[in-house]
Parts: sequence; C-alpha cells; structure tokens
Amino acid sequence: MNKFRMQQAALGLALACALGLAQAQIRTPATPDDSLFRALGGLPVIERVVQDFMDNMLADARIRHTFDNSNVKRVREKLVEQFCQLSGGGCVYTGDPMREVHQGLKLSNADFNALVEDLQLAMDKNGIPSRTQNRLLALLAPMQRETVSR
Repeated sequence: MNKFRMQQAALGLALACALGLAQAQIRTPATPDDSLFRALGGLPVIERVVQDFMDNMLADARIRHTFDNSNVKRVREKLVEQFCQLSGGGCVYTGDPMREVHQGLKLSNADFNALVEDLQLAMDKNGIPSRTQNRLLALLAPMQRETVSR
C-alpha cells in the first residue's frame, strides 16, 4: 500500500472512531449534578428542613396568614419535591407554577424576605453549612419575581 492510501485509511479510521464516539455520547445521557443534593444531606435531611421551615413559617406572625387557606400537608410535599429537584436529587416537582400558586396572595418583598429567614433558620437547625445554604438560596431567589406582587 502506498503512503497516500495509508494516510487515507488512517484518516478514515480516525473519522469512523470520532463518529462512533460522538454517537455514543449522544446516546449516553449526561450525569446530572447531584452535588447540592448530597451536600444538603439527601432526601431525609431535605424532608426535615422542609418540616422545620413549615413550622417556622406557620409560627411567624409576619407571614403565617398566607397559609390560612392552604393545604399545609400538600405545601410541605411540594416543597420537598421542589428542593429535591432543584438540588439535583432526581425528584420531579409536580406542583403548579409559582406565579399561579401565589396569585392573589399579594406578597411583598418583606414577606419573601421573612420566608427566606425562616428557611435559613430551618437549615441552620439541621446543620446545613452556610455555603450549601447559599447554593440552594441562589436557585430559589429567581422565584421572588414570580411570587411577589406588591
């Protein structure tokens, strides 16, 4: 085989390998980033944090009135789903969109800030480090635009 044909064969083999690798990557789903989920302590800790969060909000005179007509058990379940999904835990949030859920509540920035404080207290109680708390809060922060209406 002459030098030109050998180069063509090598190029063809390299191209075939590259295409095969590209196809394998397309078929193989990317591994989701579950580092925040793991840093939070997984589902058992998320469930405890959410329970403490709910307890804090229901005891908080600044915002407890917003739950007067709520199914508290459902709110708790949906928060667990949401925190689990946002943190990469593989859960799926099955609740309604945030704007729809909070429509008519006329929440203010002060209400939202009270909620964040209550969540931070719950995370502190469960030993979640500040850096991990900040990672979760950064994912939740954009929801302020969807929930605050006054």
